[in-house]
Amino acid sequence: MSKLVDGLTYADCGVDIDAGNAFVGRIKQAVASTTRPEVLAGLGGFGGLFAANFSHMAEPVLVSSTDGVGTKLLLLQQYHRPHVAGIDAVAMCVNDMAAQGAEPLFFLDYLASGKLDGEMLAGVVEGIAEACQICGCALVGGETAEMPGMYAPGHYDIGGFSVGVVDRAKIIDGTTIAKGDVMLGLASNGVHSNGFSLVRKLLELGKVDLARDQLVDGTSALDGVLAPTRLYVPAVKALLAANVTVHGFSHITGGGMFDNIARILPSGLAATVDTAAWPVLPVFDYLLGFAKVARDERYRILNMGIGFVVILAESQVTQAEETLRAAGEQVYRIGRIHPCDGALVKLV
Repeated sequence: MSKLVDGLTYADCGVDIDAGNAFVGRIKQAVASTTRPEVLAGLGGFGGLFAANFSHMAEPVLVSSTDGVGTKLLLLQQYHRPHVAGIDAVAMCVNDMAAQGAEPLFFLDYLASGKLDGEMLAGVVEGIAEACQICGCALVGGETAEMPGMYAPGHYDIGGFSVGVVDRAKIIDGTTIAKGDVMLGLASNGVHSNGFSLVRKLLELGKVDLARDQLVDGTSALDGVLAPTRLYVPAVKALLAANVTVHGFSHITGGGMFDNIARILPSGLAATVDTAAWPVLPVFDYLLGFAKVARDERYRILNMGIGFVVILAESQVTQAEETLRAAGEQVYRIGRIHPCDGALVKLV
């Protein structure tokens, strides 16, 4: 029989409860900065409390979304950019909800690591808080799990969860898209959070020094590759507040132009995208200079400079462009909707 170990503690097993409590104390200010009037309590409860008031809506519908940051996390960890991971986690959830015309109400996160590094994980939460502030979304809670042996030193994982609301009559789901509609593309910040298995392979093939390389415009390659996902919630809010009639929104994520536009097209309609209508960002020229990747493959994996698409009648285009530019967006007319004659989405 083995000898009993005397005085074994949880800390001996690699879990520091006191450090976890200290971490919660560290992030309280960041969480408090995102509060909305509907939030009833701060951190510390067993669940986030949100007293929803939908009296201004005829038939409120809750919209939910969950996502992560993908293998971009490996690079964010390598180059110590936890703040970007936090922004990305929020953006990937709230941009999807915005694509249905929904307003994000609150957000929760799940953070897991082998050993709790309060400084690093606080950086993630501060990024989450910044993104929530921009979108008017409350950070109402989360979970920080310390799991020794599960993750390599310095590694962590993050999951985001968000709930929003939209009046049923105002849901934007693509069903009103019609022949002759125009597609407006909103510029991306760069690669965002999709396609990083390809990105990492390209960097490997190029044997790059990402921290020292520069893009053709003289900016940092590292900043370009790891730029945070753009938050399109303010742009969508501005369009809806201006009473622009939108027929469809598409968040350009995994699947690129092809899958994310096709998924909202009504039966019998197709889209043609003019890839010359917007400038390809220098970061894509940099990455795609390391291997030959076919054009359609590029536009299926990467956003190639367009992160969000707005589809609407031609009569609404000028007002939409003015509204979006006033909201800080770069806007391009990137294509049209027409009767389907083959592929659902065609690039020219």
